[in-house]
Amino acid sequence: MREYKVVVLGAGGVGKSALSVQFSQGIFLDSYDPTIEDSYCKQVDVDGRPCMLEILDTAGVEQFTAMRELYIKNGQGFLLVYSVTDRSSLLELSKLYEQVCRIKGTTTVPIVLAGNKCDLAHARTVPFQEAKHLAHKWGTNSFYETSARTGVHVNDIFVDVVRQIQRRDSASSSSNASTHSASRVPTPTEKHRHTHSAASTIGGYETDRRWSSKRSSGKHSEAGLSTTYSKHKQKKKKAGGLCVIL
Repeated sequence: MREYKVVVLGAGGVGKSALSVQFSQGIFLDSYDPTIEDSYCKQVDVDGRPCMLEILDTAGVEQFTAMRELYIKNGQGFLLVYSVTDRSSLLELSKLYEQVCRIKGTTTVPIVLAGNKCDLAHARTVPFQEAKHLAHKWGTNSFYETSARTGVHVNDIFVDVVRQIQRRDSASSSSNASTHSASRVPTPTEKHRHTHSAASTIGGYETDRRWSSKRSSGKHSEAGLSTTYSKHKQKKKKAGGLCVIL
């Protein structure tokens, strides 16, 4: 079974732990307890394939930036979480996104943007379209508004990031296979077979295949060609019991 490492990033208090626990255990954490690091595992089926997700719930405070860099380095996919009730938490994600791209050395990273606490409509400060525009700026359409309390889109965000990892790995494997095939050098055995299969002809007569292989190794002179050629002509010149040798 394939394992996937998913890292959950975001400011403190946006509901990273609540999303992780809701997904992995099906319960809602109503109280807030600042996280240093927690990990959760859950087996899921993604497009009919069983997968084991290892979810790393990270701290949302600046004191643990060194630990966060290590998590990003080891992670395969990322959930960037903000709260729709806290505009500053969305702005903070831009720095986290840049940090992920810098550590990974590419902007094509499996990322899902999640706006949590969408059930608190009365307290919303971040419009849906503003967050969607940020996702497009990052080059991704993977944006969801979620609720750890009600479970809205909680499964979707984790399944989406796994699919992105799978697509990236599949594209990488195909690219590596094409490169290997294009740069492959024929083996000595294959070269030898090619020499034997290519029969030479002179004046419409096929030369001896055994001679061709000897000639390639330098063990025969052109006299061998003349002998073989004469034998063919000898057979062709027979007439009325008389054999004419040229």
